[in-house]
Parts: sequence; C-alpha cells; structure tokens
Amino acid sequence: MGLIDDLNRFLENRLEEFIRNNPHLELQALEEQLQEQEQDARRLIIDSQRQQQSLQDEILAIAQDIQRWHERVGKAQAAGRQDLAQAAQEREATLLREGNQRWGQMVGLKERISKAQELQRQIQVRRQEVQVKAKEVQAARASQEAQQRSETTGWNQSSTRNIRSGPDPLEDKFRRWEMDDELEQLKRNLGR
Repeated sequence: MGLIDDLNRFLENRLEEFIRNNPHLELQALEEQLQEQEQDARRLIIDSQRQQQSLQDEILAIAQDIQRWHERVGKAQAAGRQDLAQAAQEREATLLREGNQRWGQMVGLKERISKAQELQRQIQVRRQEVQVKAKEVQAARASQEAQQRSETTGWNQSSTRNIRSGPDPLEDKFRRWEMDDELEQLKRNLGR
C-alpha cells in the first residue's frame, strides 16, 4: 500500500503543480462545477414545483371532501340521526387534520423552492465572476505571450540592444504569483 500511496501523492502533487501553472484550467473546472450545481438547483426547483402542484391538487380534493362531510353532518343533525352526525363530524375533523398537514407540507415546499431559487441566483453570479476571471486570465496569458514574442523578435532584430537569452524569469515568477493570488482571492470569494 505504501507504494500506491506514494504514487497517488506524487500524481496529486503533479496535478496541483500543473493546475497552478495553468490557472485557466482550474477556472474552467470551477466553472464546470458551478454549472453542475446550477443544473442540480434547477432540477430541485422543478421537482419541488411538481410536488407543490400535487399537494395543491390533494388539498383541493380534501377541501371538497370536507365540504361534503360538513353538509352530511347538517343533514344527519336535521334528521335527528346523532350517530351519523357524530361519525360525519369525526370524518370531517380527520379530513381537516389531513388538509392542515398537506398545507404545512406545501408551505415547506414553497420555502424550499424559494431557497433553491436564491441558491441558483448565487451560483449564476459566482459563475459569471469565474467567467470574467477566466477571460482576464486568458487575456493576460495572451498578452504575456505576445509580449514575449515581440521582445524575442525585437531582441533578435536589434543589434544595438542587449541580446537576452529569453524572457525574464523574475517577471514570469511575479506574473504567475499574481495570477495565483488573484485565483486564490476568487476562490475565497466563491467559498462565502
């Protein structure tokens, strides 16, 4: 098991290093994760709305039954049949309790739908933030590559300038560090 654990740690470290060196991939993965969460929230909303509609139908049916049994109570009392009136009142009370229970379930579903809709809005905002950040990182990368190409071309063509062997490693380190820092800040903001 030690060899497998070491290999897993090595691969995880390499993956983390690769992602650090390619922040756009991390942002892409984060955007995909947010998209999945948004779809899950949307499914939850749709399912809850279906359940809510079903409960509303049940409540209407129960209300009609209550009305029917209430009328029967009146008929039985008018006819002097207290035994039937008592049984009809008990049935009416049972239906009222059941209706109240369904009503409470519907109120809970409405709250769940409201929370899921709010969650979906928050996910959409976060996803837009990630998309903006991904575009910024991509633009910064393109700009950096273009600058490196122009500097390399300029250095090779100019005989009066100092010829350098390649891009400034310190500049690259700072750019990578700044991009990582911005990415971590975005992660913290998304974690709220």
